Amino acid sequence: MKRKTVRKILCLCMLILIVSVSAVPVFAAGDVAGAVEGTWNAAKSQIQTVVNNVVFPVVDMILAILFFVKVGTSYFEYRKHGQFEFAAPAILFACLIFTLTAPLYIWSIL
Repeated sequence: MKRKTVRKILCLCMLILIVSVSAVPVFAAGDVAGAVEGTWNAAKSQIQTVVNNVVFPVVDMILAILFFVKVGTSYFEYRKHGQFEFAAPAILFACLIFTLTAPLYIWSIL
């Protein structure tokens, strides 16, 4: 019985030691928010160009492919079971519309 208690205490001490060694305090020097804002303002146009010309078209293409595949599989399930499942194609269509129109308003939000 005493051996189990000693083992538990040693495990607890080891856990406290590991946590205290791996928890390194971080002290920010200066105005961190100002540095982040300055970096964002400096790179904003480049980020907008990359996101508008690369990221959104890739996401749109993936969603369009998924939408048409899901509509096709829903049609085949309709022919097989007589019941058309609207939920998945409707969600994919809504996401596709959202990402197609996102470049028009996303930068005014950010």
